[in-house]
Amino acid sequence: MSALEQPILVSHKLCPFVQRSVITLLHKKIDFTIEYISLERKPDWFVEISPLGKVPLLRIKDTVLFESSVINEYLDETHGKPMLPTDPLEKAEHRSWIEFSSSINNIQFQLTQARREETFTKIEEDLNKKLAHLEKRIGDKGFFNGKEFSLVDSSFAPFLMRSKMLADNTGVDTVSDYKKIQKWRENLLSLPEVKKSVVKDFEDLYMESIYERGGYLADQ
Repeated sequence: MSALEQPILVSHKLCPFVQRSVITLLHKKIDFTIEYISLERKPDWFVEISPLGKVPLLRIKDTVLFESSVINEYLDETHGKPMLPTDPLEKAEHRSWIEFSSSINNIQFQLTQARREETFTKIEEDLNKKLAHLEKRIGDKGFFNGKEFSLVDSSFAPFLMRSKMLADNTGVDTVSDYKKIQKWRENLLSLPEVKKSVVKDFEDLYMESIYERGGYLADQ
């Protein structure tokens, strides 16, 4: 595949939804180019081609795909062994959990934004309710379902990576009460496609973004 034919992933260095697609691209061993932008100063060309004004975007020749779950399903359908089940009911269930992972990512972001302990505690309680559902569903063999890496795994990996960084830097581990999720996190964070899905100084950038907000979590 020539450089002109390679898909171009438009990205922001801290976006968990972009990271989902990077993980899938790496897992599928797809040659791609990544282009980083600032979401505070969005380039005119990006505003012109992004209907929602968000990343990721995947540019394939003259076609632009948006929304990470759509991008990942396209990549899954066009490259290598499927990462979603073939059975329609199982596939729909996996898609449901991928959607669920989006809410988890958003709650984690809200947690890092909370300025008061009361707000932080309320958000953490909401997160715990959702993680309790997740703990019941995931397998105990290191992946969401059995021993195979799936699109559900790639969708949750950004949340799990950030939860580990928050635990290491603040002492607040949002998954500490969930044994299967902890095992899942340990396994996913050991995978090359997950390790290589962020820039080298990602942890510094991530924690710096939290400390700059000066919220409750930054004081822990």
